[in-house]
Amino acid sequence: MRTSELLKHMALVILLAVPAFSPWVFANSEHKLLVFGDSLSAAYGIEESAGWVTLLEARLSVDNYPYEVINGSVSGETTSGGLSRLPAMLETHNPDVVILALGGNDGLRGLPLANIRQNLGEMVKLIKESGAKIMLAGVQIPPNYGPRYTGPFYQQFQDIAGEQKIPLVPFLIDGIPQQPELMQNDGIHPKAEAQGMILENVWPVLEPLLIN
Repeated sequence: MRTSELLKHMALVILLAVPAFSPWVFANSEHKLLVFGDSLSAAYGIEESAGWVTLLEARLSVDNYPYEVINGSVSGETTSGGLSRLPAMLETHNPDVVILALGGNDGLRGLPLANIRQNLGEMVKLIKESGAKIMLAGVQIPPNYGPRYTGPFYQQFQDIAGEQKIPLVPFLIDGIPQQPELMQNDGIHPKAEAQGMILENVWPVLEPLLIN
């Protein structure tokens, strides 16, 4: 490992030892990044400090991106619930960048695709009107819901991203469900060991939106 890489690794380890939302991590923050998702982003079933959003905080600091990270994710959240909460979150925090990662719970409940798409579209519109940059994160649902639902459900994220001309992570937890040992017993939520993989799915799409 090169010296620069070793120093970066050491700094990341130190930052991860700091409690989430420590003032020290955000001491030089000039911008705000809002993660607006569900249990996949809310560290469901694991320590908050092990979640991918906390890993993102550390990565931003190590790479000298002056961002405060606000995790507005709520376990069990649907696109309808997110749409009702979003205006207050945007007004309160005035984020520069928003990661929108909702829809999974709608799919697991078999809610109408047209409603999901409308809610996501409205949230994208609100975020754009606030002046924030936006990244959309898609999700897949288990195949037992049938191809007539699962296919269009997954495709809608790509359609919205294309129509709205916004960057997309097609599947937030891509590469993880294929490895059952990385999933919690419910078969839906990744374990702590997989959170770094989620960050690696997000980072290449997110980084071009950041100001350093």
